[in-house]
Amino acid sequence: MMDPMSNNNTQDWMKKLPQPFLTHKGDRRLYEVESIIPDIAGMSRGKTMPAHKFSSTGTTYLPISLFYQTISGEYVDMDNIENQWTEKDIVLRPDMSTATAVPWSEDASVQIINNIETREGEDLQIAPRNVLRRVMALYAAKGWRAVVAPELEFYLTKPNTDPTEDIQPPVGRTGRIGARQQAFSMVAVDEFGDVIDTIYDYTEAQGLEINTIIQEGGAGQIEINLMHGDPLSLADQVFYFKRTIREAALKHGVFATFMAKPMRDQPGSAMHIHQSIVDVRTGENLFSNSDGSPTDLFYSFIGGSQKHLQNALPLLAPYVNSYRRLAGAYSAPSNLEWAADNRTTGLRIPNSEPNSRRVENRVTGSDANPYLAIAVSLAAGYLGMINSTTPRDAVNVEIFETDKGLPHSLFAALNLFETDTELQDVLGQEFCDLYRQIKHAELLEYQREISPWEREHLLLNA
Repeated sequence: MMDPMSNNNTQDWMKKLPQPFLTHKGDRRLYEVESIIPDIAGMSRGKTMPAHKFSSTGTTYLPISLFYQTISGEYVDMDNIENQWTEKDIVLRPDMSTATAVPWSEDASVQIINNIETREGEDLQIAPRNVLRRVMALYAAKGWRAVVAPELEFYLTKPNTDPTEDIQPPVGRTGRIGARQQAFSMVAVDEFGDVIDTIYDYTEAQGLEINTIIQEGGAGQIEINLMHGDPLSLADQVFYFKRTIREAALKHGVFATFMAKPMRDQPGSAMHIHQSIVDVRTGENLFSNSDGSPTDLFYSFIGGSQKHLQNALPLLAPYVNSYRRLAGAYSAPSNLEWAADNRTTGLRIPNSEPNSRRVENRVTGSDANPYLAIAVSLAAGYLGMINSTTPRDAVNVEIFETDKGLPHSLFAALNLFETDTELQDVLGQEFCDLYRQIKHAELLEYQREISPWEREHLLLNA
């Protein structure tokens, strides 16, 4: 058998791998490469190959139909695609800047996210990573650069192998089941210290940075805050983090879920997105004047967010379950009002110095695809800035109910999404058409299901 490390190509690209991976690998030989892409749902797809078969400058292929799948694995028929089921190949080109360890693997393995192209060499417009790059290019054309920082909430739960049974909080190190209403409790977060320690170990091996970890308000609910940085890089990190957290949980016999509302009487899980815009030439925050006051662009970004995120909710709350989180309870905003330091608004302006002034999108669920969520959040702000959109007045009180509240269902949200032609132009019409079709297919599939509530209350009473 050929030694993988004897291959010159392998040795060349191996030398350029990030130091955290090389430290993780140590004296072991590189065994395997996971060549991956994020799909529409944000799940990892791709191919695994022996290290000596991988080329950093080569290409691999997958059928385009993987982007036509619903969350359950069903395929959608697209009327506007000729010969859809010939399943044309798409081209995967490794983005070596994304190379990182697979620390839960017994062998020394590396995972690499790919750029995705057509056979003609063009960016594949329906790929979520390319949707985000498309939005970033619009910013670059204006001499602007977006800076984001996601906050990712999730639950640790008892293993749930029967989908007909309710999800339950996990049992902690004391042998007691997790309790809610323990936000920011150090005791509560220590209950699951083994899982968190493993998350730290895995992220260190991958070179991922965690800003903070806190206990949230739900039983077994944890929040991880990431650093501020480039939108594409941070989306890649969230993509990696989700898999990493799931694997760390499994190692300790529990599940980790990013489902927006996994338990009936517990808070939902969000992915808050902090956003600021800087001048590429000067590096200055475009949301602040030299005297520290807010700029017109700052207000326009908020105005655009209010106008377009209302219509973009299918990308921020992508499943029927997502709307249970947005029901107006447990701190989840049901509006797109804005205010300074007010967590009942969908758009919050955190306390900060003028050079760190930013807009926090608090509407996005943790179940959202990070590439699409960041893309549409920035797209809405971009449209506001180029159109000088005026925001509604800031609110200075608690606000839970408003006549401009968010849609209450995925069906209603999709109807609004279809009307926003400006937003569709920014995201790409081909992608938007596909996304709508997938979401409608998921809705139809959900409608065919009979829930336990229906069996309990309607079977003998209706």
